[in-house]
Amino acid sequence: MIIRLAAPADAATLAALSLKTFVDAFGAYNRAEDMESYTHEAFGEAQQRRELETANIVTLLGEQNGEAIAYAQLRQTPGSAYGEVEMARFYVDRPFHGSGIAQSLMKAVDVHARALGGTRLWLGVWERNLRAIAFYRKAGFVQCATQPFLLGGDLQTDWVMNRAL
Repeated sequence: MIIRLAAPADAATLAALSLKTFVDAFGAYNRAEDMESYTHEAFGEAQQRRELETANIVTLLGEQNGEAIAYAQLRQTPGSAYGEVEMARFYVDRPFHGSGIAQSLMKAVDVHARALGGTRLWLGVWERNLRAIAFYRKAGFVQCATQPFLLGGDLQTDWVMNRAL
């Protein structure tokens, strides 16, 4: 797998991958109307382009044989109670789960988070996403708080997890 910085020209590719991985991860556990409402706003091509053009956001794109299969997004969060850099998104396409892709992507996340000046990395993860929680724990994250997450009209609870870089 090649991991590289995503550019505005990757907006359509990133929109498709982010929609697919989000729906794969959460679609079976949420109402279709809530998923549609959230994904329409969060993962459209125009939104991805805006995020890719934002200075304090770094998006890493994992590719294998020219196909986008994973991505992570980092955001500087100065003054946050949880840490200086947020890992706002971290997804691996389902066919590649268990292949070591996530560990490689996490190593790249660490490098780029440090380059952003971070000494702590934090994330929010749905309290019912046990697979992701187990992965993050294995990567050294610990739960430090909870926060609300609005998926469409459904108010959910995310665990906030963080760790030193």
